Amino acid sequence: QVLLVESGGGLVQAGGSLRVSCVASGLTFSSYAMAWLRQAPGKDREVVASINRSGGMTYYTDSVKGRFTISRDNTKNTVYLQMDNLQPEDTAVYYCAAGAASNPVVVYNAVWQYQRWGQGTQVTVAS
Repeated sequence: QVLLVESGGGLVQAGGSLRVSCVASGLTFSSYAMAWLRQAPGKDREVVASINRSGGMTYYTDSVKGRFTISRDNTKNTVYLQMDNLQPEDTAVYYCAAGAASNPVVVYNAVWQYQRWGQGTQVTVAS
């Protein structure tokens, strides 16, 4: 059974930082591209950041470039999202996602490219 379990969300003041983590089990972690997606109330789910199998290549949506950093530790089956200078518009449920990747350098930036999802963790940024 594939499980992706997120942790680390919470409430933070604007300008603050949070780090969310996701531990994967039931899959060969290093064979998957990973991503963090978010969904705010009334909005579509979007890919915030993604990373290739080895961790050497990343993608960020424009609104978080320079503020968020995605990383992974294949020895711990874990992917992280460090979020700095958080703003109220970052408020959303953040989901960890895994996408099977036969090509080790590929970075996926579309929601439909991810087949496995976690349950989500709430991030709320107060102004």
